[in-house]
Amino acid sequence: MKTVNEKVSALRSSMEAKGISAIIIPGTDPHASEYPADCWKERVWVSGFNGSAGTAAVTTKKAGLWTDSRYFLQAAEQLSGSDFALMKMGLPETPEIIYWLTTELNAGERVAVNPQMFSVKDYAHLKSELALAGIELVSADLIGDLWTDRPATPSDPLFIYDVKYTGRSASEKLTLLRNELAKAYADATILSSLDEIAWLYNIRGNDVKYNPVVIAYSIVENTKATLFIDENKLGTAERKSLNEQGVEIAPYSEIYNAITKINVNKAVLIDAAKLNQSLFEKIPSAIVVRKAVSPVTQLKSIKNEVEMAGIRLAMVKDGVALTKFFIWLEKNLKSGELTELSVDKKLYKCRAEQDGFKSESFSTIAGYAAHGAIVHYSATPESNATLKPESLFLLDSGAQYLDGTTDITRTIALGTPTIQQKSDFTLVLKGHIALAQAQFIQGTRGSQLDILARQAMWNLGINYGHGTGHGVGHFLNVHEGPQNIRMDENPTELKPGMFISNEPGIYRTNQYGIRTENLVFVVEAKETEFGKFFKFETQTLFPIDINLIDTDAMTKSEIEWLNDYHTKVYKRLSPLLNEDERMWLSVKCTPIKWVE
Repeated sequence: MKTVNEKVSALRSSMEAKGISAIIIPGTDPHASEYPADCWKERVWVSGFNGSAGTAAVTTKKAGLWTDSRYFLQAAEQLSGSDFALMKMGLPETPEIIYWLTTELNAGERVAVNPQMFSVKDYAHLKSELALAGIELVSADLIGDLWTDRPATPSDPLFIYDVKYTGRSASEKLTLLRNELAKAYADATILSSLDEIAWLYNIRGNDVKYNPVVIAYSIVENTKATLFIDENKLGTAERKSLNEQGVEIAPYSEIYNAITKINVNKAVLIDAAKLNQSLFEKIPSAIVVRKAVSPVTQLKSIKNEVEMAGIRLAMVKDGVALTKFFIWLEKNLKSGELTELSVDKKLYKCRAEQDGFKSESFSTIAGYAAHGAIVHYSATPESNATLKPESLFLLDSGAQYLDGTTDITRTIALGTPTIQQKSDFTLVLKGHIALAQAQFIQGTRGSQLDILARQAMWNLGINYGHGTGHGVGHFLNVHEGPQNIRMDENPTELKPGMFISNEPGIYRTNQYGIRTENLVFVVEAKETEFGKFFKFETQTLFPIDINLIDTDAMTKSEIEWLNDYHTKVYKRLSPLLNEDERMWLSVKCTPIKWVE
């Protein structure tokens, strides 16, 4: 096996032969996936750094790896002794990749990227920025010829996701999509996002970690829908089922040739933020290309009644699993043997005992004490902290059930909380409740509601750096669009049926982190002479740690909300628990008394 420096040397030789002065290697894949399959981890192959976030750049003389603060220690260790310099993103002395390239290269030189790994939007941005310095961007797959032991593309069989879970057949969804294409004056669309394809055709699989999707492409036209996929994934029954829904099957790689054969008189709609540049380059120049958010993204964001019912069932299962887990944690905390990794393993086991469990929905964030302040912390054997009966423990986790996808964060006190910890926890809870209680008029966007979760913190000069809410799929990706709740403007309106998180937080560096997260549906509230109003309906079912609440800082309305929520939690979960578990849950859901 070649060393990193040997790979960089071979890469530079290839660059020189092709007249290329630099190459950018991101940690993405051809489908814009959050979790790429091993066969597409080109950045990992060339640099040796396997963190989930990072981009490499190599010139004829230098090489750099850009990553964020979560991975500074890991990257420093994995890059040690290699040609790669660690470029710590977010620090004032660290230049952005594009600026770094413009200082290392001269006008007239060329930068290459694998167009499969860049969206149309990102490619266009990179091309225009480099052009300002007189540097040309070119499409070239240089690593493809060098990575001779590349892992095979996942070939696990897919399964048809039953309509009893989806509520709509693939043929019905195709009709909905074609109606949306007609509204956009388009005759066809090219789909590369795996969760869109999985939703549209009611297929699921195990090709990508945490997301039950299947590696495939698709072209949908007025009278034809083609799924481009490794045909070994399909059994006779699955192929027949798809064919009966009006879906043709073609080899995965045939997508490129199929794009070139699209009728030039047709208008094709693409989502430039998702479609990769290599596919875009195959579209005949005479075709009218319309760029817009994929209609499938919009359609799948609105859950139907069957999907919503499944999600509610998944929440019950998750609540039962979490109850059993936290009882175990409390019983074993003083043993001194619990670590961030061991509790993660136990939580997985508790969820796996639930009917219909398929996998985690993302990598569990189990952050004890100071690690809780690292927003996207992931425990490693090197960082693995031992839990003690003191400080705070933040647990952000989720599961994929056949019924639906879950995502929950709870912060608990493992000992006697300090005044500051209780104050911070209560501020987070006040923000969470303010958003949970929101009633808003039709047409409202997430950015207009974000302040509700932050106002109590802002009044004291406190803030958090992440979004307040992200969309969640139905037995699909735990992070999905187009809706969100965050400070950044997003034109997407919040509509009934959307499934979204409510997760404000406070993070004290080197001390602790606090986040309280539930998932909510957008539902109808009322209609008046002034218009239609919507609200949020909380779905997650698990207690919030009442030992961390400063009740003197809570309003009567906030306490009533919390008591009502805990009543709902106990009512939904207790019938599925044994007597000891019910007693434990009853204590955790003890009503808080309001004192004037």
